[in-house]
Amino acid sequence: MTRGEEFALSFVHSVNKRPVYDTFRVEDDHLVVVASRFDSFGAGMPDSPTKEGTIRVDRDGWLQWTINRPVPEIRFFVGWVAQHTLYLKGQTFLLTDRVEPGTSLSIRVRKASWYEVWKGRC
Repeated sequence: MTRGEEFALSFVHSVNKRPVYDTFRVEDDHLVVVASRFDSFGAGMPDSPTKEGTIRVDRDGWLQWTINRPVPEIRFFVGWVAQHTLYLKGQTFLLTDRVEPGTSLSIRVRKASWYEVWKGRC
């Protein structure tokens, strides 16, 4: 991915069992958490504006929390029932098809040469 491109990671919330979609943007040496979309409140989900961001109801009834928070990386455990899914460049990847549930994953920005990309080393 190149600077400015976005991808999304979704999961099923452990308490309310509803989907959450987090959008991230690639910057030069870090990621930016752009926003979270969800249709139901649950533990850890914002229910009002915060110092970090705003919350609004979209036309489709979903809530969007816009935060634009820079982070060095995203770390998470692939859940057994969370259905972690990565949406990247028009493709959808169910993460349990690629790694065992319970696996710790990290997503971060790393510069790579075209040669490394071509050889599949990234």
